Order: sequence, then C-alpha cells, then structure tokens
Amino acid sequence: MSQTTYTVTGMTCGHCATSVTEEVSKIDGVTDVRVDLPTGAVTVTGSREPAVADVRAAVEEAGYQLTA
Repeated sequence: MSQTTYTVTGMTCGHCATSVTEEVSKIDGVTDVRVDLPTGAVTVTGSREPAVADVRAAVEEAGYQLTA
C-alpha cells in the first residue's frame, strides 16, 4: 500500500472536494482519496503510488490545480 499527500488549490466547498475525489479515484490502483478542504491536502492511497502526471491530470479535469 502506498499513501501520498498532494496540495490542491482552488477548492472552496464540499462539491469541490467531491469533484477532486471522483476524478482522482479513477486513476488505476487508487483505493481511497481523502480531501482536507481547509488545507487543500489530498491524500491518495492505493496499491502503488500513482504518477504525479496522472494525479495532476485528474485534478485539472476536476477544475483545480495541483501545487505539490
């Protein structure tokens, strides 16, 4: 199991968090996504660490920016 935390900017509400969660959950191997809205932290758990490019693409598809 791998767990990685990223920082996402632009999320301001529960709908934002849901959108990011849905998109990141589509990445192959991801089993859980947790969003901490106040800090912008998105913790991704999976069978392997996803490529940063995949996470960035999923976050951008949801309409937000991956900063770290």
